[in-house]
Formats: sequence, structure tokens, C-alpha cells
Amino acid sequence: MAYESQGAHQAPAILLIAGANMQLTAWPATFCRQLVRRGYRVVRFDNRDIGLSTKLDQAGLADWAAIGKALAERKTPPLPYTLDDMAADAVGLLDVLGIKKAHIVGASMGGMIAQRVAYNHPKHTLSLTNLIVDNARKENNRRRSTAIFTR
Repeated sequence: MAYESQGAHQAPAILLIAGANMQLTAWPATFCRQLVRRGYRVVRFDNRDIGLSTKLDQAGLADWAAIGKALAERKTPPLPYTLDDMAADAVGLLDVLGIKKAHIVGASMGGMIAQRVAYNHPKHTLSLTNLIVDNARKENNRRRSTAIFTR
């Protein structure tokens, strides 16, 4: 996994998760430098299959027709990997860097991944900030959000 870490290693960490087809450079360098100047350690990375991170060709390509059919039937679509897998990647990066907890920030699909980090790995999450994000499961949105924020 390609990543960049800036700032003091002992500083509170901010993990920036980019959206679909966005490399870590989508987070502006000036933004990252401002966060470092404010005393944070900033970690940004390329998700799997993006930018300089590993390409998972063996996982195969998404079958969009099968995915659309499964979603229309309210079934789990056949995916090479899930947002939960990508959230586990993000937490794995934190572990490799020795970061026990971080402020998790996601943009677009990165926000969906960030939600999964906060939900599946609350012990790694100091806070959650989502930018331009949606949760496709509208019917469960309120119940699940309440569950996350009442833990």
C-alpha cells in the first residue's frame, strides 16, 4: 500500500481516506502541511487498486451487470472486495505505523470507508469526519447511525 506520513510520530494522527479512483495526492499538500503545522501527524494513502498501491488483478473485475441485478433484488452483490476490506486495509496501515488511534477523515467513497473504520474498529477511531459522502442503505441509515454514536 502506497502511503505518505507527515508530522511528528507522537502527534495525534489524522488518517485521510480518498474516494474512488482518487490517489493520495487528491488531498492537497497545502492542506496536509496546515494540519502538520497545527500539531497533527497526517497519513494519506492510495487505496487498493489505485495509484501506487498494489493492483489486485487476481481478484478480477467487477461484473456490473451482476452487481446491478443483485442490488435490484436487495441481495449482496458479487464483489472482488468490499468497503469493509478497504477499512481493514486502513486500520492495517495504522497498525504498521504504530498508530493506536486516529482521527478518521474520508471524502466521497473514502467517507464510506471511514464509516466502516469507525463502525468495525472503534478502538482505532478518535473521531470521524465525512466529506461529500452518502450511505446507500437509506432504510438502515438512522438505526445504524444511532448505534454508532451511542456506543
